[in-house]
Order: sequence, then structure tokens, then C-alpha cells
Amino acid sequence: MAKNSNLHNAKTAKNDEFYTQLTDIEKELKHYKKHFEGKVVYCNCDDVRWSNFFKYFSMNFEHLGLKKLICTAYNENGQGIVYEYNGDLNGNRIVDDEEIEVKYLEGNGDFRSAECIEILKQADIVVTNPPFSLFREYVAQLMEYGKQFLIIGNQNAITYKEIFPLIKENKLWLGLSMNGSNRWFEVPNDYEAKANAAGYKEIDGRKFLFVNGVTWFTNLEHSKRNQPLDLYKKYNAEDYPKYDNYDAIEVSKTAEIPMDYDGVIGVPITFLYKHCPTQFEIVGCHEPCIELDVYKKSTIWKGEIKSRQITRNGKICQKTYHRLFIKHIS
Repeated sequence: MAKNSNLHNAKTAKNDEFYTQLTDIEKELKHYKKHFEGKVVYCNCDDVRWSNFFKYFSMNFEHLGLKKLICTAYNENGQGIVYEYNGDLNGNRIVDDEEIEVKYLEGNGDFRSAECIEILKQADIVVTNPPFSLFREYVAQLMEYGKQFLIIGNQNAITYKEIFPLIKENKLWLGLSMNGSNRWFEVPNDYEAKANAAGYKEIDGRKFLFVNGVTWFTNLEHSKRNQPLDLYKKYNAEDYPKYDNYDAIEVSKTAEIPMDYDGVIGVPITFLYKHCPTQFEIVGCHEPCIELDVYKKSTIWKGEIKSRQITRNGKICQKTYHRLFIKHIS
């Protein structure tokens, strides 16, 4: 199977119903407990019948000290649904059906609808797995309404022209637990996939799809956010060659960033999982275009400045060649 083909198919078919497993949610959320006390959490792409985000927050409502949990479910051909949970009201330490308030929306529950935006305005923190095909639009809405968030996306979103400036300006950063790894997501029963296809499996009648390069995006501070990298290598021209047409040196591994180089450094996008904003400034991003094979060009984003394709040893960098440009902060 081609890399990221599952994700590509999801974008093409607008089949964005990927249900995050509870273990993946627990591994990430344990780092953010301090942010949730007294807060309204909104999961605006979640039906409580199969949402593990609802399950996590409802089961940990008192532990986190939440004020309210709200979920909205999308219904393409009908009315969307709002679910509200205000905690364990009868003291039995169980999330009972009668404790979940259910209301129907006039529209279909699309997160972009006026109804859902009004609910968004009430929320303090948004936590969910938004539609892969609408990630840019989804993040733009969160930024427009000034919301704190913890959401799942594909690692390639780092280089999107709508997302990278937010990372550069320290308005958005990466979470802790997924780090661009591959994850199994549950999909609806009517999801079309071959039973013997790679990246697909069925367990007890439930369907699962393997998605490449998954990560958490957030603007919530976490414990490793401001931990400087422990650097040990020193610069020399032989080990750190410069690009032909961009004034920066190439460093293929984050651990090998030279401690004593004051100029611009090209590093893999996975550097962001180790990025400390008090240690490094993000200067720009080389984003290979999807149409690279046709147009033979791509872009370096540095504010609003675009420069031509970077090369090394006279060769144009290929599609898989993503680089961030960083500098030490004095």
C-alpha cells in the first residue's frame, strides 16, 4: 500500500469518520489535567454512541473537575444531535443515560454551522478528531474564536500554508504521544474496504483502518514544551553542508544540531516534537508541492516571502523532502 493512501482516500471520498481509540486518547490527555478544572469541554465532531472522547471525559468528569461536557454529532441527511453531560448526578459513579441531555439541532450538526458555532462560543477547550479533509478550515475556526484545543491531524499538516505560520508564531504546537506514528482507527460498518487489504482489519465485527503519520496539535502547554534540547555536536563545514541556493546548513537528524552555529539550520519537520521556543526560533519551512513532478518547483515559506526550490549538490529536492529552518536564540 502506498504511503498515506488511506488518508488520501479519506480526503477524496470525504469519508472522514475515523474513531480514535480510547488508549490513544488516554496517553495524550494525561499530560493536560491542570487545564481542565472548571472548564467547558466541547467535542464538536462526536456522537456519544461511539465517541471515545465522550467516554474519556464523562468517565473522568469529576477527576478533571470539569464544568460541562458538550458533544455534537453530524448527520449528513438529517438533524444533528447535541449531547450535554454535567457529571455524576446520582452518586453511583456511572455515566447513566438519564444524566446525558439529548437535543436535536435544526441543521445537520456541521461544525461550521451557526448552531454549532454558538455552542463553540460557550466552550473553553475543544478536544476531538476533526475531519481530515477539512483540517485547515477546522483550525481556522478555532483560531478565529480564540479557543484552546487538543486535536488530531496528519503530520503533513505542519507544512500547510494555513498551519505553518501558526506554528512559527507559537500559536500552535505538537502534542506528546503520537509523534507522527501510525495508528489504528475504527471506521463505520458501512466503510468500503477490502477485507484482505493492507491497513485494514476486522475484530469482533468492528472495522479498523491503519492511518499513517498521525499527531496531536494543540495550544495547551505541556510538560515538555519548554525543555531545551541537550546538544553535543559542534559545527564544521564538512559534516554540515550548505544548500546550493538557500543560506542554511543541512542537519538530517535533530540530535545532531550543532550547538555553536548561529546561522539558519535546515532540520526535518519531526524536529517540532523536540522544539523548545526559548531555545530556537523557527525561521521558515520548505514545503514540497503536490504538483512537484509537473511543475518542478516548490516553496520556502518565510512570512509572505516565497523563494524557489532549494537544492543540494545541484539536485532538486524530491517530494518527500520536508525541511524546517531554525536558528538558535542567543
